[in-house]
Amino acid sequence: MSFRDGQGAGPTPGGPADLGPDADPYGVARSVVLRSLTQSPKSRAQLAAKLAERGVPGDVAEAVLERFEEVNLIDDAEFARMWVRSRSQSRSLARAALKRELADKGIAGELAEQALDQLSADDELEAARSLVRRKIRPDWQLQDRSERDKHLRRLVSMLARKGYSASLAYRVAAEELGAASNPEF
Repeated sequence: MSFRDGQGAGPTPGGPADLGPDADPYGVARSVVLRSLTQSPKSRAQLAAKLAERGVPGDVAEAVLERFEEVNLIDDAEFARMWVRSRSQSRSLARAALKRELADKGIAGELAEQALDQLSADDELEAARSLVRRKIRPDWQLQDRSERDKHLRRLVSMLARKGYSASLAYRVAAEELGAASNPEF
């Protein structure tokens, strides 16, 4: 028998077959949490939602999550720090957008603020500048005012979608467009 031909594989731990009337709810909960954590880091709230979705009783879910926290397999503070670091670098998101994402993951209040403290105002400004520089194309006709205004609006909108304040977005986009239209040789 081999796993390749489907023989001997058996049901997936924490899968639907484990939720039958004879299933050990603690074993099911542990399997669901472990499988979720092996895919990617998760917050406690995300794992609690996954357990509820799978029909694990609330008291069982709470006990299993408490145990996983005790052994440091669930650490919301570390998850938040990692999330902020990763998303600010890979997606160049501003603090406001990161704060919304953390809230969506069940991280709010002091934990979120501590994680966001990793980013300084200078980091945010430089990330915005870098985003705008990457978007400015050499073939843009920046001498034509209507074309320049169109590109300015698009750049400001792009920064706003990434969570940057309107004033910062406008200032950075205008400065970078000005630098692009008047390159110093």
